[in-house]
Amino acid sequence: MITTTLSPSATEDRRTPSPTRLSLTPAGTTPTALDGAWWPRSRDLAAELPALVALLDPLWGRIVRLAVNSTYWPVMPRRLPVSGHVVKVGWFTAELDPHSMLLRSYGAGRWDLLVIPPETAPETAAWLMAAAVHPARVQTASRLMQAAADHPRSTEADTAQQAVWDSEGGRTASPRTAHPPGPTARRARTEKE
Repeated sequence: MITTTLSPSATEDRRTPSPTRLSLTPAGTTPTALDGAWWPRSRDLAAELPALVALLDPLWGRIVRLAVNSTYWPVMPRRLPVSGHVVKVGWFTAELDPHSMLLRSYGAGRWDLLVIPPETAPETAAWLMAAAVHPARVQTASRLMQAAADHPRSTEADTAQQAVWDSEGGRTASPRTAHPPGPTARRARTEKE
């Protein structure tokens, strides 16, 4: 897995730019449903896309088109100037997974990214970024988002509480080391039932 948190050059933005939160599948891996995951900081495509495209252009070839589902993007620019060229932006509601982005580069191909909502908790976003590029996963963007919602990640506080519980004798013997009940205990349990 390649995790990238690079930022565009300072010439593109006079403010200190925030790093682009992006995770990409390693080159040469078996193709899966997703080629990576992107975690934008807002739902403003005009503000978010230049840094993403500037980062992907040298990796995937000049990005010339992209498409998103308009469900989660309140403003959709038709054309976006990025790094000395223009990217055409398309949007679809029924045809494209609402949690994905399709990118096309000049003569090089097509890539699909999971788009993690900006308001996602950092631990969940980290899990999604890793899951999207895992070679064994073949899930769509929406299925990954559902998996993240169904299995909330533990927090540092949960981990600390578990460590205290374990250190105070809260953990019982593991099933592999526990001794099976003797014949008397089994008979007593059967008589109660």
